[in-house]
Amino acid sequence: MNADAAPDGSQVTQWLLETDSLEGFLQTLAEGALALSRAQGAGVTIEGDGEPMTVASAGVAATKLDEKQYGQDDGPCLQSLRTGEEIHVGDMREETRWGDYPAYAVDCGIHSSLSLPIAAHTRTAGALNLYAGPPRAFDDRDLGALRSLAAQATGGIALAQRISHTQEFAEQLRTAMESRSVIDQAIGVIMGQRRCTAPEAFGVLRSASQQRNVKLRDLCTELITNISGRPPTTSELRRST
Repeated sequence: MNADAAPDGSQVTQWLLETDSLEGFLQTLAEGALALSRAQGAGVTIEGDGEPMTVASAGVAATKLDEKQYGQDDGPCLQSLRTGEEIHVGDMREETRWGDYPAYAVDCGIHSSLSLPIAAHTRTAGALNLYAGPPRAFDDRDLGALRSLAAQATGGIALAQRISHTQEFAEQLRTAMESRSVIDQAIGVIMGQRRCTAPEAFGVLRSASQQRNVKLRDLCTELITNISGRPPTTSELRRST
């Protein structure tokens, strides 16, 4: 997919209708954003109960760069989420904001980023974050398509809120956060066992999930249970985020 094939509003609504959870919709959103740009990684951050969380990601780098920002409670994705403004970093080597975050991004091979607000100033405010290796990777055509996608995603989430009971919507958001946490734990286990990268570990888990026809979260829960002797509890998942 490229900027000339940017999804329109009806397609984004279709994404929402075709998925059975908020988690699935946000995952499709991250994958769609990645396909629209030259980014190496894309993620969706939602701030639930005052704690930011990457609830969906695609490609590489997004999760660890998001986590770095969460750890210092500052960075472009958090600034976009909290202010409702677009944050575009052309070259991390020239960036002076956000403490040591720019240097960390460069060390990770990322020189430019784009954070776009989603559902700004609502109780489910979020940001669509894209990370690219080359400096100034997001040209005007990319920006237009990605801004449109973020705006449509805002409408999609608003629609989800209207058609879902408030308590059900909150439960889906909590489930999305917990699912991401247990998947990240399983990725860490595979990385330790196989001495591989996070993307390679995720590929191993996804392949096993498809071959066994088991949901990815259930597979990861089974893996952690087999290693620790008991399934991860809700409190453990929250502490790990």
